Amino acid sequence: MEGIGGVVMDQEKEILLDITSLYKEYGGVMVLYDLNLSVRSGEVIVVLGPSGCGKSTLLRCINGLEKAQAGEIRFHNENLTKEGVNWPKIRQQIGMVFQSYDLFPHMTVFDNIILGPVKVQKRDEREVMEQAKQLLARVGLLERRDAYPRQLSGGQKQRIAIIRALCMNPEIMLFDEVTAALDPEMIREVLDVILDLAKQGMTMVIVTHEISFAQAVADRVVFLDQGRICETAEPKTFFSQPKSERARQFLNIFQY
Repeated sequence: MEGIGGVVMDQEKEILLDITSLYKEYGGVMVLYDLNLSVRSGEVIVVLGPSGCGKSTLLRCINGLEKAQAGEIRFHNENLTKEGVNWPKIRQQIGMVFQSYDLFPHMTVFDNIILGPVKVQKRDEREVMEQAKQLLARVGLLERRDAYPRQLSGGQKQRIAIIRALCMNPEIMLFDEVTAALDPEMIREVLDVILDLAKQGMTMVIVTHEISFAQAVADRVVFLDQGRICETAEPKTFFSQPKSERARQFLNIFQY
């Protein structure tokens, strides 16, 4: 499989996340139907599909924010759908960034970032602060470390939300339409951060409507419709020769 920059994905890499026969319903309406998906270490999966097809619900099930009615989600072969899962610990390994930034308004950028690693993971504060500085510098926001969320643009807040998640040292990152609430000129600065993560080998599952971004970042595209996976393919194949009629209809909206 061809990945970022033409790098061939190693099919022998460990499967970090393995979803089998997942079903999820709300009030008798099936949102996810017999969904099967595996994610290997270092792989970037982009999930596409029309609004309401179950994309965000899938991420929320993976992160334990929604409970599936049937099926299994295995992370490092641990079944996350069984009773008694230590979700606070799991969420340290499966990071998630939402459409909303969810920064604490009364805390500075720096305090927002280091709170989790210091208070939850009990890591050395000096080590966490150094990591936070490096991550902020990487996204060009080190000079805003003492600012409060109200003093930041939407794009800056979203970059801080990503850095906050990364500072927990997760093994896999979930991104749920992280540019949906941003003005067009702010979208690129956030997508560039995610693209950089992909180039550095971060395992990611990304829900997005940004088609050009999906083409640039994905190792594999998963197309959902009405809670089902209609098609899975490498981006070059999916965007040039989609197999399903539903995927062709979807892409035609974007003039492909």
